[in-house]
Amino acid sequence: MSNQVTLRSSTQSLPRTILITSNEDPSKQVDLVGGLISIAYFESILSDTLRATITFTDTGINSVDGIKESILEGLPIVGQEKVLLKFEDNNEVAIGDKPELVMYVNKVTPIADDTRKTQIKLELVSAEFIRNEKTRITKRYDGKISDHVKQLLTEGNSIGLKTIKDVSDIDETLNNYNYIGNNKKPFYIINWLSRKAISAKNQKKGKSAGYFFYETSKGFHFKSIDSLFSQEQKKSIIYNDTPAVPEGYDLKALEYSKDNNVNVQNKLKMGAYSTRTILFDPFTTYYEVITPNAATDEDALKLAGKKLPKLNDEFNNEGANKEFTRTTYHLLDKGTLPTGDTNQQIDKSEEENFEYKDILNQSIMRFNQFFSAMATVTIPGDFSLSAADMVYLDVPQLEEERAENTSKQNSGLYIIAELTHYVHVTEGTFTKLSLARDSFGKTGKPSKSSIAN
Repeated sequence: MSNQVTLRSSTQSLPRTILITSNEDPSKQVDLVGGLISIAYFESILSDTLRATITFTDTGINSVDGIKESILEGLPIVGQEKVLLKFEDNNEVAIGDKPELVMYVNKVTPIADDTRKTQIKLELVSAEFIRNEKTRITKRYDGKISDHVKQLLTEGNSIGLKTIKDVSDIDETLNNYNYIGNNKKPFYIINWLSRKAISAKNQKKGKSAGYFFYETSKGFHFKSIDSLFSQEQKKSIIYNDTPAVPEGYDLKALEYSKDNNVNVQNKLKMGAYSTRTILFDPFTTYYEVITPNAATDEDALKLAGKKLPKLNDEFNNEGANKEFTRTTYHLLDKGTLPTGDTNQQIDKSEEENFEYKDILNQSIMRFNQFFSAMATVTIPGDFSLSAADMVYLDVPQLEEERAENTSKQNSGLYIIAELTHYVHVTEGTFTKLSLARDSFGKTGKPSKSSIAN
């Protein structure tokens, strides 16, 4: 395959397969490609699973079990039907080839209807989305959080999601945590654990914490915030007035908009840059106040830009434990669910199960810093990109004359927070990226070597 990425966006790139199978009779299958209007495929680091929507025209011409009748009635489509998807961009990069993309109907919406045809929109979800609604976790878990996440994804018999997808991209956690499922759903527990986890490789205890859990076409991922900002860039994108892709860049953005997401009041309320933790030990009555601050811990963080936003020193509070904008209160988690035999449990009865002072507020700050700077770009369809990939973006510097220089504030490295691959039979194939980063200032550079073969 050529390294050059096709700039054409209006070229049709029709799906290979959209094969839907009847629940009542698995031998009844219909390929929806012939009546397709559009596919929208979604990935997000804020979403546990994949989503997709398919819009097609049902004229009754399609054959169901040898009889020409409406697909909606002939299969029929009532929900949870299996759908096999394979579609590719204009550079022959396919989704649903390896591994296969199998999704299930979650919602059926007729959007236009007359006596001769009807337009139908199907909302598709992953199998794990449905299994999550039928699973409650009641067992006890001991040990590393990263091991718990893998168990919750792979175990069956109503104690896990029984996924057959790849779960190898799970960052090992530094800390252990013992708990009982308390009849919660698997995805609830995984997201609850993501706020309690520290990466063994990319985060320093007491300085940073927090993970994202999400699914892409390649499988499930459990990644620390700092590991996302530590990865190599996958593609370089430029937005400018020239018609061609300049040397050194992989893609040219068709549309671009920026959003500085630093709303000062909201960031202060959420404790993005300074928090206070008040801890109380009920066994010893020990009382402790801790105020982690992003400004003092910045050197220990993996940043996408050059630095975190610099706020006005005029509003700083002087004195020990005075500089904070949010307070959390906790009883020390001592002696909870220790492991081992009776004697070992007694020996561990004073150990902390979860170290609030080194983890919780650090993860609160990192999550709220993550979306400090945001941008949205639309590019010609590129299905090699996935949620959580890092890309390099260059945008013009605002100048009186025609902009020749790139912005030193808004250009640089970003994480793909959300993406939509959009295929329309007449409008073409596009990829829309919602980009985010935790800091400001241009870092990185475009590189021709970043183009995937």
